[in-house]
Amino acid sequence: MAVHFVPWDTTRDLMKEANRLYDAAGTFDCVEKGDLVAVKLHVGELGNPYYVQPFFIHDIVRRVKEAGGKPFLTDSNTYYHAQRNNAYDHIITAFTNGFNMAPFIVADGLRSENYRTVKTRGILQEIEVSGVIAEADAMVVVSHDKGHALSGFGGAIKHLGMGCTSRAGKLRQHRTIGLEIDTSKCSGCGKCKEACPLDLPEIIEGKARNTSPLCMRCLLCIEACPMDAIKFVDKENLCRALASAAYGVLSTFKKDKVSYVSFAKDITQYCDCVPGPGEIMMNDVGIFASDSPVSIDGAFLKMVDYKLFNDAYDVDCMLQVQEAKALGIQGEVNPEITRIS
Repeated sequence: MAVHFVPWDTTRDLMKEANRLYDAAGTFDCVEKGDLVAVKLHVGELGNPYYVQPFFIHDIVRRVKEAGGKPFLTDSNTYYHAQRNNAYDHIITAFTNGFNMAPFIVADGLRSENYRTVKTRGILQEIEVSGVIAEADAMVVVSHDKGHALSGFGGAIKHLGMGCTSRAGKLRQHRTIGLEIDTSKCSGCGKCKEACPLDLPEIIEGKARNTSPLCMRCLLCIEACPMDAIKFVDKENLCRALASAAYGVLSTFKKDKVSYVSFAKDITQYCDCVPGPGEIMMNDVGIFASDSPVSIDGAFLKMVDYKLFNDAYDVDCMLQVQEAKALGIQGEVNPEITRIS
């Protein structure tokens, strides 16, 4: 499955270039007349300046309508407590960041109560797919390629696996990572408890303990510990879980009803989920389009020095792509890239 690509060349009209890309890649071939079409995006955490620019989404909405579809914008609520933890705050954030060009329907309900549990493959046996995603006729997945402290990078596979699942599904994926506290190092200072938004760690007999099933392995306690007593175990399992969840999400769609567009611009250290995304780690690359999440993520990694992410986060970025391919998601880990010129 080939990937089509236009470079991020600001001497040219990038709106026109994007449309040439969509035409070459057949981005809207997944849309049939009357389809309810989910335009899956990340609206950006409030305060984060790096996410896909709204005018590109506006144009994608226009193209879906021209193809006969009924487009709506969507994303799932976050598990962590921030500005997109419930539908009300999520919608306000979407509008504040400029995403008001189509109805914004939160994918998993007011408090993440709307989901469908489906069977999947790989490290997970089942996954909670956000209800609106599961009910959509077609989907255009619009991703922003960037770094991620747990999975190395976030692209289309992460956008499917994490972004299209409910809080329960997000927690299920994160819990594939283990957490250990070295009591010989722990001083019982309580900094981990202070840092945890859910107040999960306990201090028992002068030592920290965290056995709560609600812990999502968010790094805050690790970063707060002055004794370096907390660490993750089997961190790479999240990459496998993302692929497993992505497989489950795609199982709710008929064949050839999902397409992918990825923007490799403002490639930051951290995810769009945080107000402070960190430094930009790579030069702007361009826009990719494909009918495969494996191929489009593989294409991005092929064109950049992704070892920068590997070294920064001690996880192999390519693992989630390889795992998705191994589970049976169509595409190529090392795809042919067709440049539109």
